[in-house]
Amino acid sequence: MVQPDGTAGEGPERVAAVRRELAEHGPPRRPDGAPDFATVTLPQRDCDQVRDLLVDERAGTVVEIGLAYAGSALAIGEALLRAGSRTPRHVVIDPFQYTAYDGVGWELLRGAGLDDVAELVTDPSQRFLARLADVGFAADAAFVDGSHHFHNVFVDLHFLGEIVRPGGLVLLDDVWWPSVGAAAAYFETNLGWHPLPAALADGTTDPASGRARTRAYRLPAPRPTPDFKEFRPFC
Repeated sequence: MVQPDGTAGEGPERVAAVRRELAEHGPPRRPDGAPDFATVTLPQRDCDQVRDLLVDERAGTVVEIGLAYAGSALAIGEALLRAGSRTPRHVVIDPFQYTAYDGVGWELLRGAGLDDVAELVTDPSQRFLARLADVGFAADAAFVDGSHHFHNVFVDLHFLGEIVRPGGLVLLDDVWWPSVGAAAAYFETNLGWHPLPAALADGTTDPASGRARTRAYRLPAPRPTPDFKEFRPFC
């Protein structure tokens, strides 16, 4: 893991090995009725970009919404170990981890040795994030791949805007979905969230439209407090 001198030990390599195994062979089991692995899992090259971006940011605390088969979670865990924080922390929120995925994603995180860095929350993100914000929890970055209903994405992003430190990052998967993209557009248009297209430039795109699957946002610093009269339409 992270050594006393702040350098990464053997932990990142162990996580990288689990990531390669998952990408090459899929999860160790596929529960009956569970969503398809290839459909719900962030592709490996996108995961690599997320990892590299978080390492560059020297992220120490990350909130993630959606675990599923742990593709992105493993990449985030590897990034946290490589970034050099003495107290890396990864809060993973997924109310369906045991009901839909039979705990496979969490087992993969534990098998990679990340259970002393990561913690799994099975409450809905829209409720749990509110509690984190209430206690003043702070994160350097967030990765969002949870509900794709507009209202749920909007609520997730609202509370992450309070939890992620000013100047931090919010990474949003499946932004090519109209419901997800529309929710993000509000924060970009009205609250000054700054898109970073170059950060994930080599990621997966929609063959039909060319739109990127994943988008990174830099949060403004300080946090804005716009007047309600300044509202700008975002769709």
